Amino acid sequence: MRKLPWASILIIGSMVLAALFAPWLTPYSPIEQSLPEKLLPPFWEAKGSTKYLLGTDIFGRDMLTRLLHGAQVSLIVTALSLLVGGGVGLMIGIISGYIGGRVDSILMRMVDAAFTFPAILFALLLAVTMGQGLGTLVVAISLLLWAGFARVIRGEVLALKERDFIALAKVHGCSEVRIMVTHILPNVMNTFMVLLTLNVGIVIVAEASLSFLGAGIPPPTPSWGLMVAEGRGKITSAWWLSLIPGIAITLVVLAFNLFGDWLRDRLDPKLRQL
Repeated sequence: MRKLPWASILIIGSMVLAALFAPWLTPYSPIEQSLPEKLLPPFWEAKGSTKYLLGTDIFGRDMLTRLLHGAQVSLIVTALSLLVGGGVGLMIGIISGYIGGRVDSILMRMVDAAFTFPAILFALLLAVTMGQGLGTLVVAISLLLWAGFARVIRGEVLALKERDFIALAKVHGCSEVRIMVTHILPNVMNTFMVLLTLNVGIVIVAEASLSFLGAGIPPPTPSWGLMVAEGRGKITSAWWLSLIPGIAITLVVLAFNLFGDWLRDRLDPKLRQL
């Protein structure tokens, strides 16, 4: 069995702590501007100062403060998107796999249609019609996620419903709803949890991409994707504006992917004995 991924846990834990305690970890406001102190480099640069450890942006706002509050935005968007998209996918996957027949055919055609629709374009359309904001972002990312959850869970259910304990439940007169809730659902939760961890990285990248394109969290609220977008015009003269949030996105996504791989191996009974 693979060892516990301590590096991933440390990075994920740091992000969660930063998101939870951001207002108390720094004395600065993430949105208050200070134009006389704009574009100060990180403290290790020649013109840097320990007053602003990671420098300031084009409006004189502390980069470290915005990075910490950006983690808060990413955590909220990720949690809500996975709750909505993953929950819908789980429900549809169980119903489709267990009921079968025409219901299965209709739901799987919906899944196929969801895979063919360009999610980024749909998110941009939502931003235009509904306006930028947390709700728009969560709806867009949830629509990106649910089909993948539904297809994987359906495959698990197709195998489970042929097992003896399902046949025994039918003999005892259990209804289809009760079988799905009390017998099918607990047996697909391991797969569901692995899917959640593996999709965290996808959600964070999607949120950053949509914020970069102007369809995410509206300014001046800090978001890692928005921070990258704000610094793209000064990448040569003020590299820290885009590079620092870009590194944060890369590290967190990599950490969640590695943790998801470990969790998948840990929950696989075939690999647990290795």
